[in-house]
Amino acid sequence: MERTIQINQASTLYVGRAAELLDRVLPVGRTVVITDANIDRLYPSLVRRFDHIIVGQGEGCKSLQTVDRVYRELMALGADRSTFILGIGGGIVTDIAGFVAATYMRGVEFGFVSTTLLGQVDASIGGKNGVNVADYKNMVGTFRQPRFVIMDVEMLRTLPKRELRAGMAEVVKSAIIADAALFERLERCGESVYNTTEDMQEVMLGAVAVKARIVAEDEREGGVRRLLNLGHTLGHAIEKCTHDVNHGEAVAIGMSLIAHAAVRRGMMVESEAMRVDGLLRQLGFNLELPLDICDVLREVKYDKKKRDNLLRVVFPVKIGECRVAELSFSEFEQLFK
Repeated sequence: MERTIQINQASTLYVGRAAELLDRVLPVGRTVVITDANIDRLYPSLVRRFDHIIVGQGEGCKSLQTVDRVYRELMALGADRSTFILGIGGGIVTDIAGFVAATYMRGVEFGFVSTTLLGQVDASIGGKNGVNVADYKNMVGTFRQPRFVIMDVEMLRTLPKRELRAGMAEVVKSAIIADAALFERLERCGESVYNTTEDMQEVMLGAVAVKARIVAEDEREGGVRRLLNLGHTLGHAIEKCTHDVNHGEAVAIGMSLIAHAAVRRGMMVESEAMRVDGLLRQLGFNLELPLDICDVLREVKYDKKKRDNLLRVVFPVKIGECRVAELSFSEFEQLFK
């Protein structure tokens, strides 16, 4: 069944079949697709009906070098300010496509077909488009809303279990931030959520609704949107230190660590932190830190969201409620000693 969620009249999120929705929501005029080789292979009828540009796969190609190449290909295609950019793919593709669209000729309209769970519940929603610099995630970026995002749960069938799990970390994050009922549903479903289309669509919609509400209230991350960084202060640092875990796995470990840190600060009761661990393990996450915490803390110093040398750290208070606290690095470091 098709569903629609609106963000401040600027962006419309559609849940339904991608091929059918595209014919209705694409503007009149020229469209250029940005995608990767895997999506081109799996969905040629979506990609090849338009001029298209293929980018690489993996975090290493989410770079300014890739962006420069895409600009040049757009110029070679004769793309102008009336051209619509359509990103079809996961979070890496949509980040590149959104960044390119926000900056090419000072900005052109764009939209996404998000093909991964991580992209559908997080990366493609909210208008943050960024690329990495020297392995630091999203160090350069823009705020610009896509005209639309299409989320087709059927496209998730092509994903390996590990990729689905990566997206599920962000679903759990949304539940901890603002939806205790979603958290309870995930506890009831457990690992079977990966195998049931109806359950997958409903938990995806729950996570999308949380992010859409927060983005509508705070588009440029001046207040409540900071809550969406739950688990990410440590998660991004873990990703920087090791390639053995993907984004979702690093965020899951980060959420577990920060939940227990909240217990030590007296902000959360231990039973709630144990529920966080229990659900993440139910969903297949290994919560063992794959490296020394000192290495992780060293990278936290470079967190791009710090201000006046204070870290803005999201702590869970209970399932469904979180709070942002400003800590010096030494105060944060003491939580893990």
